Amino acid sequence: MPATNEHNNETSTVPRPTSKTTKRASTGKRRGVAPSLPYESWLIGRLKDPVEAAAYLEAVIEEEDPAALMLALRQVAQAQGGVARLARKAKLTREATYRMLSKSGNPELRSLRALLEAAGLRIAVKPIEKRTA
Repeated sequence: MPATNEHNNETSTVPRPTSKTTKRASTGKRRGVAPSLPYESWLIGRLKDPVEAAAYLEAVIEEEDPAALMLALRQVAQAQGGVARLARKAKLTREATYRMLSKSGNPELRSLRALLEAAGLRIAVKPIEKRTA
């Protein structure tokens, strides 16, 4: 072996203790942990408040995931009485609004603006906060 190789590639002959699993598999119920609850109805309730809806949409926009943004917009629409109701209020067709808010939706700025205004929201541009080191 070359003198620069300090690592030994041989298999160890020292016996290692092994154990067998003696416990039964978990049935999925953990003690002391509350069962998870659906969050959708809670979220829709919160998104009825335009301040909450605006903060939610801003957070989703920060993620830079178009599918997540479309989902968030659908959730805001549900909070405002449903996609169809919001589409009527925005003077958009129901079909176009559902298509616009699909995972692969790509709304025009005019349509997005109308939809947001119908929900009591608007698009805003803010300067990027400079972080000091």
